Amino acid sequence: MTEPGSYARRSFVYRELAACGARFGEVAGAAMALDFGDPEAERRALEVLGLCDLSPLPRTGFKGPEALDWLRTNGAGALEHDNRAEMLEDGALAARLAPTEALIIGDPEAGGDLCGRLDAAHEATPRAGCHKVMRRDASFHFLLGGSRAADAMATLCAVDLGSRAFPAGSVAQTSVARMSMIVIAVALGEAPGFHLLGDSASAAYGWSVLTDAMSGPGGVPVGLDAVRHGLGAGPDAG
Repeated sequence: MTEPGSYARRSFVYRELAACGARFGEVAGAAMALDFGDPEAERRALEVLGLCDLSPLPRTGFKGPEALDWLRTNGAGALEHDNRAEMLEDGALAARLAPTEALIIGDPEAGGDLCGRLDAAHEATPRAGCHKVMRRDASFHFLLGGSRAADAMATLCAVDLGSRAFPAGSVAQTSVARMSMIVIAVALGEAPGFHLLGDSASAAYGWSVLTDAMSGPGGVPVGLDAVRHGLGAGPDAG
């Protein structure tokens, strides 16, 4: 089993995950919580309410007056509307946050490498008006999923995240438990899910308040294997 302390890239909350019994493995060069001892039970739990830490996985961002045009040229989707996300062919998720900024979340299957290709292209040929945002290092990334996920979020966030008001592909830049977060709705099979990204300095607090919010409805931490299964069963966001 992978020891997360031996990896330069690991979760901001790896100690909390280990205390919950996480079993770690290497994914995309990082120590990742794959499961908590019973992957099949976690898949079932994610249909109702589960929380996964995706922080070690690739993500990136770009901002500036030419950022969206540069991203389109480099295969990051159409990026047509503010606060909308689209699933790309390689499994990455591209979210337009503003007319001058977008966020790219890498494929949890680690099969595609859009984030790495974008970062490398920007480093090789810097472009005025397009600046990199260090999303992987500066923000945590959790995923809350299941039929009770919107109910759990309602205790922490004033935005209506129900599936009718906030379908897959919707993006909100809002306050969650007094933290600034980006919330992106996705489909996990038949159940909704939410990508949650916030300041890495608040990762431990964010994990704590989210696990507390889901404890009443019986939610549990789940590993990457459960999320991969759920995303693989869901329709594309767009």
